[in-house]
Amino acid sequence: MSAPTHTRPGPATTGGVDIRLPWWALALPTLAFIVLLALILDPADASGGDPALSHLLERVQQSVTHHAS
Repeated sequence: MSAPTHTRPGPATTGGVDIRLPWWALALPTLAFIVLLALILDPADASGGDPALSHLLERVQQSVTHHAS
């Protein structure tokens, strides 16, 4: 006597693996992108007034714009 097989209702899956990402898997890269974009667009405002950090961010911005053109 054979055992009955149970099938799941719904669409067939190709791999059989259901992957669910946590909320931070999308939030952290989005936040990092926004912060880096803010640094590239206006490094003087993002640095908080520290002249050394402002100078460093300006050099990074010049480097990025120089390599992009």
